[in-house]
Amino acid sequence: MKNFLFILALFASSLIIAQEKFSKEISFRTDNDLYVSATRDRYYTSGVFLEYRYLSSKKNEFLEKRIFEWKIGHEMYTPYKATVENMNEHDRPFAGYLYGGFKIQRVYKSNQIFNTSAQIGVIGADSYAEELQEFIHDIYGFKKAVGWQYQIKNAFALNFNAEYLKTLATTNDNNLDITWVNTLNAGTVYTNIASGFYSRIGLKPLQNLTNSIAFNTNLNDDKTSNYREIESFFFVKPMLRYAFYDATLQGSFLNKTSPITKNIMPFVFDIEVGLKFTANRFNFGYSFNYNTSKSKDLRFTYGHRYGSVIINYLLR
Repeated sequence: MKNFLFILALFASSLIIAQEKFSKEISFRTDNDLYVSATRDRYYTSGVFLEYRYLSSKKNEFLEKRIFEWKIGHEMYTPYKATVENMNEHDRPFAGYLYGGFKIQRVYKSNQIFNTSAQIGVIGADSYAEELQEFIHDIYGFKKAVGWQYQIKNAFALNFNAEYLKTLATTNDNNLDITWVNTLNAGTVYTNIASGFYSRIGLKPLQNLTNSIAFNTNLNDDKTSNYREIESFFFVKPMLRYAFYDATLQGSFLNKTSPITKNIMPFVFDIEVGLKFTANRFNFGYSFNYNTSKSKDLRFTYGHRYGSVIINYLLR
């Protein structure tokens, strides 16, 4: 009986919070291949991202809302094993990328989104990727990583990004929709273009593109027509990407002294499959990610897998 009352109280509190408005959000995401395998530790092996989003006070007759985002990100890359001492056996270079970023999200009333962002930071030893991996390995009791002395050399990082999303189709019961996603990245770290689809299958009727945790558009204030709503859905996001340049593989053109560099694979297929849901002021998500080989020189040519865990917290 006590358990039933607790569950009932929790459910009721979720409904109350769902009917409120929150204009700010803190988000934490971590990527790691350990989330899909207890033994795999290679290629894109770790990502840590902290974000703070808030609604802009400026309004526009065409916009449902404008959201600003500040971000700190860290990415880590290693060869097929982090314990390979012989540099001739490194099938991709060790690399780290540390940056801060700012993003403007324009959410249109016509169920379209146009995002622009910029990141500034560093690749190389100054990203402290080696120290972070040592810390992670100490936690899990893994062997000490070696070979970081051959990592991509230090270089200034500046990247610009643009993203366009548009809802293409929704079922009558609003439990399934498809959104077209297009991205462009250009800069000293990544230069690529990509296109694909974000499909949601709702465990309850879906929120539209302008007010969903799927697209980080669930922030509202007294000037917006929407409220925070309860959400739970599965999603699948296949993307086809064409890469022109990747400094974590090829080394930066601003510093050509990296001892190990590799050739990129231009076409890369990415797919992300996962679940997202709300719980009081929190949003949670987990996804399985797969991509085909990013380099022509990899020892394992059947692609790479890793997991992502997302925790968001809403603020007034």
